[in-house]
Amino acid sequence: MKYSRLTKEQFEELHQEFINFLATQSITADEWANLKVNKPEMAEMELDVFSDLIWEGALNKAEYLEHFAPKHMYLFRLGEEKMNAIVVNVKNDVDITTQEGYTWLRENLMDDSVEFLQADKDYSDDKNLDKFKMIEQGAVITKGELFTYFNKLIN
Repeated sequence: MKYSRLTKEQFEELHQEFINFLATQSITADEWANLKVNKPEMAEMELDVFSDLIWEGALNKAEYLEHFAPKHMYLFRLGEEKMNAIVVNVKNDVDITTQEGYTWLRENLMDDSVEFLQADKDYSDDKNLDKFKMIEQGAVITKGELFTYFNKLIN
């Protein structure tokens, strides 16, 4: 398995897609029920293959990632060749993961305690695995509104 198994909730959301996936494997509902009982390792393998397919599709489509920490906001544009990063550092006692802290940041972007950094990062040989590792560390896929906003602000 390349990524991670989808959660029970994710499988429930993707119920129809999973049925379609099993159909492409020529596995009927009865055969699936039988697999789960009599060959659980085969059923587990099908769940893993489906999970990887879903992750691969989502990672291929992802254009932006965001990750918030108490003192840092990491914003990434996922380009074809490399990712562009904008980091917003808060150098005071404000926690931007709270509503109050985030509001403070919005209202005080030009304060001396707010620092903006930019960098480009090359992908490894496996671009989607790089993206996945960032998600595992807490980043979320977004539409890029914050990246676009800060990119315009600092450039």
